[in-house]
Amino acid sequence: MQSIKQAISRDDYLALEAKSDVKHEFYQGEIFAMTGGTFNHALIAGNILRHLANMLSKKPCQPMNSDMRVSTPNGLDTYPDISVYCGKPELADNDRSLLNPTVIIEVLSPSTRRYDRGGKFTLYRSIPSLQEYIMVDSENSLVEHFRKIKQDEWLFHEYKHQEILSLTSLQIELKLTDIYENVVF
Repeated sequence: MQSIKQAISRDDYLALEAKSDVKHEFYQGEIFAMTGGTFNHALIAGNILRHLANMLSKKPCQPMNSDMRVSTPNGLDTYPDISVYCGKPELADNDRSLLNPTVIIEVLSPSTRRYDRGGKFTLYRSIPSLQEYIMVDSENSLVEHFRKIKQDEWLFHEYKHQEILSLTSLQIELKLTDIYENVVF
């Protein structure tokens, strides 16, 4: 992602975002245009959202697509591919920013892979409600799962091929075959 404007206030960012047809990420006075993903990226995100919605339909947790902005306490405003909140959503910015996601899922693309694994996860960890962070590769069958054990302690598990991803905070399991349904590498 490339910065398109520097030294802008968050209020100016929110005003720009309200009028824009393109989503932008905001951090430390900079705005970054978020580009669209590949076919596989969109298919994977759709598969995950559909399966989560079905499994959570009678539970107090709800999945949101990438139209829902997430704001972190340390100043990042971004649009994860999927976020899940449990209980009552805590919203800000005229109901356009979710403050209390329990799970965040990012589908990795070549241009964002390094950032999603590093700096972005560091920023996401400032969200007190966040219990699980999942990165799903769009170029091979690989899921990286971080589960919060306690403050500043996260357990990592890597899933490949036909395994089952256990989302402890949601009390559900998601098959990798469902995540990668109809995806051709």
